Amino acid sequence: MTAGGPAAMDDGGEKGALRAALSGLTTRGRSFLAAGIAAAVCAYVLGQADLLRVGLLLAALPLVCVVVLVRTRYRVAGTRRLSPSRVPAGSEARVHLRMENVSRMPTGLLMLQDRVPYVLGPRPRFVLDRVEAGGRREVSYRVRSDLRGRYPLGPLQLRLSDPFGMCELTRSFSAYDTLVVIPRTEPLPPVRLSGEASGYGEGRQRSLALAGDDDVIPRGYRHGDDLRRVHWRSTARYGELMVRREEQPQRARCTVLLDTRQIAYQGAGPDSAFEWAVSGAASALVHMLERGFAVRLLTDDGTAVPGEGAGGFAGSTQESADSAGLMMDTLAVVDHSDGSGLSRAYDVMRGGNEGLLIAFFGDLDEEQAAVAARMRQRSGGAVAFVLSSTDWVQGDVPPAGADGASERRLRLLRESGWTAVAVPPGAGLARYWQQAGQQGAAAQSAAAGTTGFSGGWS
Repeated sequence: MTAGGPAAMDDGGEKGALRAALSGLTTRGRSFLAAGIAAAVCAYVLGQADLLRVGLLLAALPLVCVVVLVRTRYRVAGTRRLSPSRVPAGSEARVHLRMENVSRMPTGLLMLQDRVPYVLGPRPRFVLDRVEAGGRREVSYRVRSDLRGRYPLGPLQLRLSDPFGMCELTRSFSAYDTLVVIPRTEPLPPVRLSGEASGYGEGRQRSLALAGDDDVIPRGYRHGDDLRRVHWRSTARYGELMVRREEQPQRARCTVLLDTRQIAYQGAGPDSAFEWAVSGAASALVHMLERGFAVRLLTDDGTAVPGEGAGGFAGSTQESADSAGLMMDTLAVVDHSDGSGLSRAYDVMRGGNEGLLIAFFGDLDEEQAAVAARMRQRSGGAVAFVLSSTDWVQGDVPPAGADGASERRLRLLRESGWTAVAVPPGAGLARYWQQAGQQGAAAQSAAAGTTGFSGGWS
């Protein structure tokens, strides 16, 4: 029996299969065996030959069923298909199972069972009646999880039963699939960012010609190149067909920073501050990619995803779809880090030209707030969503002095150039995303004075 491939199921050998079948005797089979043995003992004690025949018949019937079931050689192929294989938390995915009888003899009654983690729901079970030679059966079930993560599905198990229900034998496939439950994402309003800072705003619409008419950097001809781009002077010089390099756009960049420090968050569960920050980072990634930014995900321990391409950023090409999936897969399994600071993330950003920086912070002490303030110097624009554990755990009754400390951290970020927004428990990101845009526009207007400059961020 196979699942998505030609490999046969492991029966553990003839003796192992026989032991497994004996252990698979049903209540009916064990009752028949016990009744037969008891009848045979009574027949021996009482000297009743007819009772002995009845006892032997009762005891032999389940044993014969075991032997027949062990020697049954069904060849059944099984496949599993997830639709979709990556699903947001709280949404359903459908799992399609297809069983095909590839042998020349029909099967008996088959009981199909798929292994799923308990967080996805109850274990699905199906009963498949006789499957003719070359026939197939298709069944499906739904799974759902409110918790993000990677969950294995499988392997499939088939339970074979004899016609009398005396014995059941379970055989397993070896293949399994993985369902990825990514964080919930929220559609965000488009907030405009104006200004001439490098790497963000209207600059994302501009393109930079790497080679002009007077400074041509040719390359070898490749199949599919437009012949109108052939550079004949270089072709004559090198003796092979050369073409002009195409103009390459300079894309706006955006770094989404996620603070995962365990000391920065309190509480757990789908409604905790940490899960809100993860979902917020996922929403920001999706939104900025849709807006045409080249995006990367950065955590406090210095891990950058996707980590390939120009500066580790994912653009809007076909490869960016894979990079976006990689970032969402990373957020699906991201957990608290043991770090105590943001210095590693700051070291990654020391190269400058980081474009727009969108950060989701937990609790910040004075030292980490100062590190975050220095990060602003490495970016063209910076927006921070700060989640205070005292607010999220204790609601609207923070301890004495805690509210003032949070305000001081926010004020330090704002003085260093951040657009900092405090996020209360249970808030929707879209509202505070818009609020951050309004704060950024007000700050830019104040800095411009009477020039009439205004803007936002997106």
